[in-house]
Amino acid sequence: SNSSAESLDRLYPAVGSSKPPRKRTTSQCKSEPPLLRTSKRTIYTAGRPPWYNEHGTQSKEAFVIGLGGGSASGKTTVATMIIEALDVPWVVLLSMDSFYKVLTKQQQEQAASNDFNFDHPDAFDFDLIIATLKKLKQGKSVKIPIYDFTTHSRKKEWKTLYGANVIIFEGIMAFADKELLKLLDLKIFVDTDSDIRLVRRLRRDISERGRDIEGVIKQYNKFVKPAFDQYIQPTMRLADIVVPRGSGNTVAIDLIVQHVHSQLEEVRAAWQPRAALASAHQCHPLPQTLSVLKSTPQVRGMHTIIRNKETSRDEFIFYSKRLMRLLIEHALSLLPFQSCTVQTPQGQDYEGRTYSGKQITGVSILRAGETMEPALRAVCKDVRIGTILIQTNCNTGEPELHYLRLPKDISEDHVILMDCTVSTGAAAMMAVRVLLDHDVPEDKIFLLSLLMAEMGVHSVAYAFPRVKIITTAVDKKVNDLFRIIPGIGNFGDRYFGTDAPPDWSDDEDALST
Repeated sequence: SNSSAESLDRLYPAVGSSKPPRKRTTSQCKSEPPLLRTSKRTIYTAGRPPWYNEHGTQSKEAFVIGLGGGSASGKTTVATMIIEALDVPWVVLLSMDSFYKVLTKQQQEQAASNDFNFDHPDAFDFDLIIATLKKLKQGKSVKIPIYDFTTHSRKKEWKTLYGANVIIFEGIMAFADKELLKLLDLKIFVDTDSDIRLVRRLRRDISERGRDIEGVIKQYNKFVKPAFDQYIQPTMRLADIVVPRGSGNTVAIDLIVQHVHSQLEEVRAAWQPRAALASAHQCHPLPQTLSVLKSTPQVRGMHTIIRNKETSRDEFIFYSKRLMRLLIEHALSLLPFQSCTVQTPQGQDYEGRTYSGKQITGVSILRAGETMEPALRAVCKDVRIGTILIQTNCNTGEPELHYLRLPKDISEDHVILMDCTVSTGAAAMMAVRVLLDHDVPEDKIFLLSLLMAEMGVHSVAYAFPRVKIITTAVDKKVNDLFRIIPGIGNFGDRYFGTDAPPDWSDDEDALST
């Protein structure tokens, strides 16, 4: 048929055959709780180091490992073992099972009677797979379909994946598409004896899917085995590494892990944000994207109180909240507005203004940034709130992304990004990069901070020239410990009543729990 000819043209070996879908493999990433549970231990896999340079652009694409092999060959087990042995932050496991095409009514009836060929390449949405993998490789946020193997259809909700230093893409047709192959940095074929694969399918389909042994064997002989012989096994020649015996071959897995580590080591620590930012873009005039709240006697007086080391915690909180409210009000006045006409109760027209965007979302950089949320909620009805947790790596001194929770469809909003102090701008840059990776337009991001150092202003403005930077004051200096001078002290500790470590910096409010 014409469709088969088109498929053959885009495939390396050939096309054909089928496999019953699987429950056990789904795409995973660290936007869910960042834990990898294995038979031996639970690994905390958060802590993503900067994936961008001082220009705010991606410094290196994610390393993509392709895992191919027959059905029930142990691809997912091998992937999990590689992840466990790598022990590096922010690994994404992407399963081909998520990308089955939506079936027609007739195809669903065939699937229900085990007569639909799920192992044929035409069963997979390769266009969506390639587009998704390209975005993930570029560090972008992606939406992954959730396939329901019981109804043989996609669920309405989609899963969001984000943040990968390493991407492991596994599936029976992982090496079947020319364009897909170009995205794979390392190709691994898991070669397991056919008898073992059949036993695994029998056990899985009978215990997990309620099928009888005759139906499983019928489907295996009709679709699965012919598909492996014709379309899957020939792709073994495309693999960089063949792993005989699957997960039982620990020597091969160790060699793979060593290779991936060597590849990652080449780009690791290529840019040290704080050290680079401390010496860059200084002695320049402050950017036009910076808006500083007018220093009225009232504003100056509140700064005097919160900067005074003798100020009690109660007074510090009270006057900080007052400044936050003024800062939020000032930021809202910079949003786009359009003219509108309303009728007053007296029946008269009033020429007014109304917000011309879709909606406003606040995103706080934990922990100090969350102290600004009440002020935003007080003046912005029904505002949506997201959070980003960034911490300092105690060994490198650099920021690492540990957690984020962002509202759906944030790309359509004006986003108010909140942090109380910005010294070097390292944490703020990481937070802005996260928003950009979630398709928020740069000119719709407003970075708000009670106090900023000139260094932080320059760093953010240089990397992201269309981000609006809004603050109540800008101090000129940052010392060798990255503390703003004259500064305000550790805002989070003064606000929450906790003790600051001796080596804290003003970015620590964003970089500590």
